Amino acid sequence: MVLLTDIVKTFATSFQDNTTSSGDFELSKITPGKAANNHLELPKFGPIHQPETNVSEISETLDFLSTAAQYFSQSAIFEVNNHPNSNHKNRKNRRSFFTQVNECDDMFLLNEIMPSRSHSRASSNVRVLGGGQLGRMLVEAASRLNIGVVILDIPEDAPAKQIQANYPHISGDFKDPEKIKELAKSVDILTIEIEHVNANALEEIKKETNIAIHPSPTSISLIQDKYAQKIHLSKHNVPVVDFIEVPTQNHIYPAAQKFGYPLMLKSKTMAYDGRGNYVVKSENDIDQAISFLGNFKTPLYAERWAPFKKELAVIVVKSINEQLESYPIVETVHKNNICHLVIAPAQVNGAVLDEAKKVAESAIKTLSGAGVYCVEMFLMDEGKIFVNEIAPRPHNSGHYTIEACETSQYENHLRAILNLPLGSTALKVPVSAMVNILGLSSNLEETLRPAALALTIPGATVHLYGKKECRKGRKMGHITIVANCIPELYKRLTPIIRAIDENDAPPSSIQPLVGIIMGSDSDLPVMKDCAVILKLFQVPFEISIVSAHRTPDRMKEYAENAHKKGIKVIVAGAGGAAHLPGMVAAYTPLPVIGVPVKGKVLDGIDSVHSILQMPGGIPVATVAINNSKNAGLLAVRQLGAFIPEFAEKMTVFLKNQGDEVKAKDKRLQEGSHRLYLTELG
Repeated sequence: MVLLTDIVKTFATSFQDNTTSSGDFELSKITPGKAANNHLELPKFGPIHQPETNVSEISETLDFLSTAAQYFSQSAIFEVNNHPNSNHKNRKNRRSFFTQVNECDDMFLLNEIMPSRSHSRASSNVRVLGGGQLGRMLVEAASRLNIGVVILDIPEDAPAKQIQANYPHISGDFKDPEKIKELAKSVDILTIEIEHVNANALEEIKKETNIAIHPSPTSISLIQDKYAQKIHLSKHNVPVVDFIEVPTQNHIYPAAQKFGYPLMLKSKTMAYDGRGNYVVKSENDIDQAISFLGNFKTPLYAERWAPFKKELAVIVVKSINEQLESYPIVETVHKNNICHLVIAPAQVNGAVLDEAKKVAESAIKTLSGAGVYCVEMFLMDEGKIFVNEIAPRPHNSGHYTIEACETSQYENHLRAILNLPLGSTALKVPVSAMVNILGLSSNLEETLRPAALALTIPGATVHLYGKKECRKGRKMGHITIVANCIPELYKRLTPIIRAIDENDAPPSSIQPLVGIIMGSDSDLPVMKDCAVILKLFQVPFEISIVSAHRTPDRMKEYAENAHKKGIKVIVAGAGGAAHLPGMVAAYTPLPVIGVPVKGKVLDGIDSVHSILQMPGGIPVATVAINNSKNAGLLAVRQLGAFIPEFAEKMTVFLKNQGDEVKAKDKRLQEGSHRLYLTELG
């Protein structure tokens, strides 16, 4: 805490440090905090001179500021401008500073001094429509940036309100126009944590005031109507599954003729977490589907059935100036149409990751407004990507970013709407998973059993949402797990998901860490020993035939994309000319281990020489002729340099080798060497 006198001194120092003019400045405006509703102009105060100014010379200003802060009921934002009579070198350097000051027993806390950025207003107060778990995690991120958050939602103890007690929240429906107007008073920025708000009311506020609303009411309205969303994406050449409007039951039959069965019947609005969707498997299901979806009280449309291989999602953050940053592509696993599990990054090849990112960003470019968006997608068997739907807010599939990424989706949402620099979206751990804690019944203790177990598991973090009532299917919390590799992640994840369902298991697909390649299947008898070692150490791997001479284009493609698939080491077997290891090393950033394979004519020395005689700048490691076992062990050691689990396994392996030698020596010393040789055969 600092005295108000110190605040004024800090103003002068900071202002001098951040402009090319002198340090003189004037107080030009006070914007009220949470109690008052108008601006108070301060034309008579200024200029205030350099920091060495005696405090007594500005006592009148200090008295006024103290009175003003009390009048504005605990908080006010002071706008400071360099004085017009200051000696400017460049008038374009004129800037404003905004500082939030809180009163506490005649002491004042200086929350922040921040230069205003172009195209936005600096603000330390954000107001949010919706107070659920997403709002709760948004408030957590805001607290670290010293940003106040005011919530509009009906429950007094909504999850987001529970952890932000310094601001007077508003109790009411986020669809109520009057409550939304009340929320919008004396604030610069409005945002949402749920899209099912009153977009029309937000549009009116945007037209009548200077309040920034992110994402834009237009985007919110568009996304609320999934049919309109599909039309919009199609017009912008974003790939979506075929769809058709079905205004009446009679329109379903031609839709079925066009798409075949099964087909997906969907509500245009208020469809989420499985609500508003129905799989029509045959004509016999149509009546039941219509009844389930409300007998056309909500308009419907139909989609062609998408037999996807995986469901993918990507969080995209968009700044006010249209900058886009994407988080890693994740795989989502749904149960009963609700997200159950998220794996980051998705265990798919690099080409799919690149295409998914491209499609997601192309979709978000078509929408207006800053903040975080989630693009949910289908990955088809042939590798094609379809956008399923978009959420204009932080998303369940991005919870993992709190522990696993350099900047969480929640912090980046705030940065985006406040026009602050976007944070890095990169993973800060190799892999992560998120498990939703859904209500199993009204029994909270039963529901939280996996959370209790997670407290005993390394790399696991529990988030509980503070919801008082537990009921089946309700999102009560989530667990994030981080690890150094997918095998370690699944090892940590398995007991948690089996505490929810004893028959559950992580997804079966695991991207390989080691790629074993060879020029011909005739090399396989030699290279299989490498595979045996990798299986022993539980290292995910793949085996491919890639010829440097017969399929040079395929070899080049494999080498250039191996690291994008998650491969960390390549083991390449080659005989004769043995060009494969060297050629692959020329195209990949990964370490390459060459295994010289003995040919039918020569003894394998030719292969050794070929691998050894690489030019400077293209390193290739090698092992003894036909010794792919050592190549596998070397690959494990390379993985162990950054994945502790494999280093630990290698330590155990070496100890076991030593113990085996000692046991053999003991037998030899205790008995006859002739008997020992006889036993060896």
